Amino acid sequence: MSDLHVARFYSAINKSFETTYQMNQQAAASQRSRAEQETENEANRLREQVDAALSAVSQRSPDEVDALQTAADRIERAARDLVDALRELAQQRGAAEES
Repeated sequence: MSDLHVARFYSAINKSFETTYQMNQQAAASQRSRAEQETENEANRLREQVDAALSAVSQRSPDEVDALQTAADRIERAARDLVDALRELAQQRGAAEES
């Protein structure tokens, strides 16, 4: 088998795995409650804000003080939103247990 055939074979396998993964993610998302989805979204948003802050830390620029303050504000808001989402999810699950 030539290198080109091997590359195409691996590419096809990779595409198949990606498609399967995406389908599984969609199926899992449809089974999650709105509160679970919101909590996951807020956690991902916080993660993105932390990554952006780490990037801002590594960059030196004339605007770095403003960029760091902005990053701190965004992380604070995202963390608050995640806390709210987690509390709502806990409340929802507590109500489900009582039923």
